[in-house]
Amino acid sequence: MAVKSEQVEKNLIKLTFEVSAEDFEKAINKAYAKNVKKYSVPGFRKGKVPRAIIEKYYTEAVFYDEAINFVLPDAYTKALDEADITPAARPEMEIDEIKKGEPIKFTALVTTKPEVKLGEYLGVKVNKIEHNVTEEDIDKDIENTRRKNARLIPADDRAVQDGDVVTIDFEGFADGVAFDGGKGENYDLEVGSGTFIPGFEEQLVGAKINDEVEVKVTFPEEYHTPNLAGKPATFKVTVKEIKAKELPELDDDFASEVSEFDTLDEYKKSVKERLEKAAEQQVKNETETAVIDKVVENCDVDVPEAMIKEQTEKIVANFEQRLNYQGMDLKMYLQYTGNTMDAFKESFKPQAEKQLKTSLIVEAVSKAEHVEVTDDEVNERIAEMAKQYNMEADKLKELMQEKDIENLKSDLIMSKTVDMLVSKAKISKSRAKKAKAAEKPEE
Repeated sequence: MAVKSEQVEKNLIKLTFEVSAEDFEKAINKAYAKNVKKYSVPGFRKGKVPRAIIEKYYTEAVFYDEAINFVLPDAYTKALDEADITPAARPEMEIDEIKKGEPIKFTALVTTKPEVKLGEYLGVKVNKIEHNVTEEDIDKDIENTRRKNARLIPADDRAVQDGDVVTIDFEGFADGVAFDGGKGENYDLEVGSGTFIPGFEEQLVGAKINDEVEVKVTFPEEYHTPNLAGKPATFKVTVKEIKAKELPELDDDFASEVSEFDTLDEYKKSVKERLEKAAEQQVKNETETAVIDKVVENCDVDVPEAMIKEQTEKIVANFEQRLNYQGMDLKMYLQYTGNTMDAFKESFKPQAEKQLKTSLIVEAVSKAEHVEVTDDEVNERIAEMAKQYNMEADKLKELMQEKDIENLKSDLIMSKTVDMLVSKAKISKSRAKKAKAAEKPEE
């Protein structure tokens, strides 16, 4: 295969390659065999129309797109290998005019990984991060559990109080006109939860069953619907039910109902251990972030726009997937927030660029420090994954393709590199804490 590469600009290579006429002809036959049943021609049974007749009836190019899809991926991969190019993003691909009996010529603009200029990365200085679990934290966690397990009892004989759950009908008006999304019926609202616009819930306190309350609020300046942001609004609210929360007693019975423990003391101890474990993990995560941020700050790399664009699309796709789990699609979300797709994508570009910079710099450090992983480490990680999937490690390894194993190795190398950078970092107390520690009590 004829392959030619030409450096167009920094991190951008023009790659030209071709597919022989014979190989393209085979691909057309493959496309014909796959799609023949889709075509109808008078005088022929469906699925039995000869290729030449279909091409004459629907034009000679009828199978070209499908044939290109068959030959291009493999041809592109071979061209990259022959030119010794490692792409860092999807290429911009062009195809010359297709002429029967002649090779098909392709041109790809290939983005390559940028050069990383490493600065100081070993022994970077960061402040020590601490998250200490207090008795107040433990009590707050237990109180939240009490609230989740509270009973709702009717309180129809009194007015609404803070903490009550009220069932309301409401309709909102701005400039005297009802607005979209401002109406609800039989809505259960916990007063004081901060679910509604600031100032809304407080104005329900004191209302009784069947009272009609006129609630006046002002939408926040950063409100997600632009035409309402910063505007005053009036809600007509009818209180239909009032329910009080009856919290369970904080005793052994409560502990046994909400946990696997029989006594309150055992339950409190388990809460403390759980919070301390979470705090330890938070310290680890934040310390890693602080060290990596400092390393990235000391190094230099210009991320190509094509890489940022592709990473941004990945972030948006992940965001859309999370929305789908919540029963909402991206189009609905954009409409609800008054955003456009272009502006939405643009908002994620700084995040995408930071992720790529971090990844490229950590990768460069791993190569400079010759960080590697052993087969035993790979197998250990596969065993951990298999346990999560409730399957045998050998079975999972059989299902994994070579690319999956390589990605796993890359992830392990990145993880080991981060651990190495953190272990060599100089972590010290902040100046404020040092000053406080240096204070001596008056004698």
